[in-house]
Amino acid sequence: MQPFPVISSIVSADHIGFYVQNEYGLTGVSCKLLKTGINHSYLITSASGKYVFRLYSLNWRTELEINEEIKLLNLLREESLSVSYPIADSGNNYIQRIQAPEGLRFGILFSFAEGDKMLSFSPELHHKVGETMGRIHRATQGLTLQRVNYTPEVVLQQSLPQLENFLSPDSEEMQWMQKAQQYLLREIAAADETQMRRGVTHMDIWFDNMNITPAGEVTIFDFDFCGNGWLAYDIAYYILQLHSTEKDAAQRDAKLKSFIEGYESVTPISSEEKRLLPALGVCLYFFYLGIQCQRFDNWSNVFLNPTYLKRFIAVLVRKYFEDNVSAELLAG
Repeated sequence: MQPFPVISSIVSADHIGFYVQNEYGLTGVSCKLLKTGINHSYLITSASGKYVFRLYSLNWRTELEINEEIKLLNLLREESLSVSYPIADSGNNYIQRIQAPEGLRFGILFSFAEGDKMLSFSPELHHKVGETMGRIHRATQGLTLQRVNYTPEVVLQQSLPQLENFLSPDSEEMQWMQKAQQYLLREIAAADETQMRRGVTHMDIWFDNMNITPAGEVTIFDFDFCGNGWLAYDIAYYILQLHSTEKDAAQRDAKLKSFIEGYESVTPISSEEKRLLPALGVCLYFFYLGIQCQRFDNWSNVFLNPTYLKRFIAVLVRKYFEDNVSAELLAG
């Protein structure tokens, strides 16, 4: 009897460790699975130090897209920016090819980001994060990668068909999402493009994708969603996450002020960008809800269901919209 086909697998950490030891010429290697998700991450510990091996999901990124991510990270490293960067193997190759049960998967070894993830931290550290993001944007403004262009269609419009696979289009929550989408599309269309800086955006800078050392050094990692678009999306997403994690309004405002000051100590944010930040944050709620639905088969099925989506839309998306974009009942 032939085995059933596989759509997603967790590759043995021991075997990833053996593979990395052989391909990279490391010694004394041990390997531990850090987390599964859209991609799988493994902690590599060796005699020469720690690394993280990312194993991409099947058909998640093309080889070209991964090479463009590598090119970006090497550029940022050359600019002495604090990011986790790719490590070449003994043959000077960055991309590894792993024949998993479901098919060919790509892998990369990254430098280890020292420090720890911190859910809540001081205004001074938010200032440091702002500086770090500002330096990244200063280096990537005007650049273009052969990767996704974050157009309104990609960020806003592609998500609703994904959501409708799990939540009825006639539900109150989906009706609201459709109205909000039209509002946001109008806002983006009316933006003064001359004030909106373009370049390569990370799209996912938040506490889960940066480590902070006791000395206050910040390292950004996981550029898997990097692409071309408005740099303001990164700022908007960080502010969105700050609203989600910091419930004390006074503390949140102090941390937000410090983050913006840190960013603008490096490069200015235009008045038009500032005006659109709340709306762009809601756009990213749309985008990542779509990603969760898209990756149901191999990641989000442990939590995603109609109850989760209804609560997410009501408690996070709609509340943020009404508190920061428009309190008016959406019409039309």
